Amino acid sequence: MTSVSIIITNHNYGRFLPHAIESALAQTHDACEVVVVDDGSTDDSRDVIARYGDVTAVLQDNRGQAAAFNAGFARASGDVVIFLDADDVLEPDIAAVVAGVVESDAAVAKVMYRLRVIDADGAATGELKPPAHLPLRSGDLRPYVLRFPFDMTWMATSGNAFRTAVLGRIFPIPESDYGGVGADWYVSHLTPLLGDVVFLDDVGGSYRVHGANSYERRTGSVDLDQLRQTIIYCRRTARHIVEVAKRTGLEGRPQAEDEILCVSELWQRIVSLRLDPGRHPVPGDRRWKLLVLGLRAAAGRCDVTLPMRVLLGGWVLATAVVPRRGLRPLIGGITSARATTRIDRVLGRLHR
Repeated sequence: MTSVSIIITNHNYGRFLPHAIESALAQTHDACEVVVVDDGSTDDSRDVIARYGDVTAVLQDNRGQAAAFNAGFARASGDVVIFLDADDVLEPDIAAVVAGVVESDAAVAKVMYRLRVIDADGAATGELKPPAHLPLRSGDLRPYVLRFPFDMTWMATSGNAFRTAVLGRIFPIPESDYGGVGADWYVSHLTPLLGDVVFLDDVGGSYRVHGANSYERRTGSVDLDQLRQTIIYCRRTARHIVEVAKRTGLEGRPQAEDEILCVSELWQRIVSLRLDPGRHPVPGDRRWKLLVLGLRAAAGRCDVTLPMRVLLGGWVLATAVVPRRGLRPLIGGITSARATTRIDRVLGRLHR
């Protein structure tokens, strides 16, 4: 039987941690272990962990999410690994489902599944991750990852299950690149280079939005700190993609990280450069250069329809040319709830 290790990583989420642990212990799969890594919490998290005798506890000083992933992976013994954020929960049958998928196909490196969005009290909001308009792609995604990885639909940490042997080829995660948060960027984008991806339409867990999430979009606002952090993760992850592709001898691999052109990343770099050039994280960026690269990235999206490529190019163009005084209102309008609903309807017709 294919065994599953559920690795819960926690830092100061003591109020949510019991729900995460109990959802892991409640799995219907017989061959399932639970590892809880506490990353230097200063709340009651360690007292919470001590209440559960059926888990493997790993207690460490505060070193960040990457270090927590590494510590948990070192203690895991399962054939499949699920990294569960301490503020999220799993459906009782998801370990059994992903174990069955991995066992049935030796080529599978990663399984993704939908997450239900819940609030701080655990009540469902009615939203799903990912939104309905986004395509759920399965199979060999290496051609996409090598060209536009950050434009693909990837799941948040708790919405993934990984074949342990695949993780073993890319671990440990470089902690200097992915410290406090961001370790999921590394595992999510590199594992598809080493095998196939299966994206299930099933809901496998719940993603909790509670106002203190490390990485959740603030609808209707422009968080430049978060934007810059995203750009940094894109650049670092692109470098690792190039390294893994070279090490494994993948055909069609980029020779340098700058050959990886993603519409979303280039759009973010334009916004960052225009709104706060003094703190922009990519030296040498120029607006018109980014515009040209953004248009090239939109034209290169071979996975979407021509109208969708035109829409993406127009999105980049508008962000680059609108007068600076109108840029922030434009971005805020794009990210407002009402505008997002309209855009979702359009994208649903153009994506496929």
